[in-house]
Amino acid sequence: MFDPKPTKYPFPKYTDRHYLVLKKDNGTVFDKNYPYIDRSPAFRFKQFLVRVLLSTIVFPVATVRLGLKIKGRKIIKENKALLRGGVVSCANHVHLWDYIAVMKAIRPFRANLLAWDKNIRGENATIIRMVGGIPIPVGDPHATGAFVHTIKNLLKSGGWLHVYAEGSMWEYYAPIRPFKSGVGYFASQCDKPILPMAFSYREPGWIRKKIFRQTALFTLSIGKPIFPDKALQRKEREEDLVRRAHEAVCRLAGIDPKENLYPPIFDNTERIDYYGGIPE
Repeated sequence: MFDPKPTKYPFPKYTDRHYLVLKKDNGTVFDKNYPYIDRSPAFRFKQFLVRVLLSTIVFPVATVRLGLKIKGRKIIKENKALLRGGVVSCANHVHLWDYIAVMKAIRPFRANLLAWDKNIRGENATIIRMVGGIPIPVGDPHATGAFVHTIKNLLKSGGWLHVYAEGSMWEYYAPIRPFKSGVGYFASQCDKPILPMAFSYREPGWIRKKIFRQTALFTLSIGKPIFPDKALQRKEREEDLVRRAHEAVCRLAGIDPKENLYPPIFDNTERIDYYGGIPE
């Protein structure tokens, strides 16, 4: 497995933290009345136009820009009936454009995406919402209740939820960071499978490396669905799902889970390997 070992990114102390600096805050309040999934006709029409743009322009451009290869598309085709019943997918979060790759990989399905609340207030808020972004509210239990209710209804009605279980985006980072509990919670609560995916890297050729300054090329691999173990109690079932999903993502990325730098479940674990990056 090719490891780019990025050094220019200020990876934070804790593995779920963000290092992007957003320049805009539109002031949106994510409370119990916020439409976490907007089903209005006007919004859905805009989403339709965005999907046309994605298929005709964005997917081809992103494929070239990322050097994208997708493996395991046959798993989507073989499990269409299962996936139509609702699914939680998860992947490592390693590039600003990696969700474009996920959207391309799961066609003809369309997913909703759990998103950092600041992203839904920032400069890319509109496009993130248009591709299915759902902000995760912070600090308001009533808002959290409305958010959780929305997600459960989505899954129970046969929807697709994509989760970046590491909690934040670290560009070109190879180890699989610990997963937050949400991926196991929603899959367990709604009795839905988890579809693991993983981004791994390929070394770019001379032209891409020297002329276009490309750090790495991307491969997105899709794994087999993981099902909740109903023999376990609720909390154990959620943790078991998180561990198995984390192991699956490691293997899909070409990493032996036993040799991965991080434990499977997030517990304020401090960064272990830093690639000699910029200090916090």
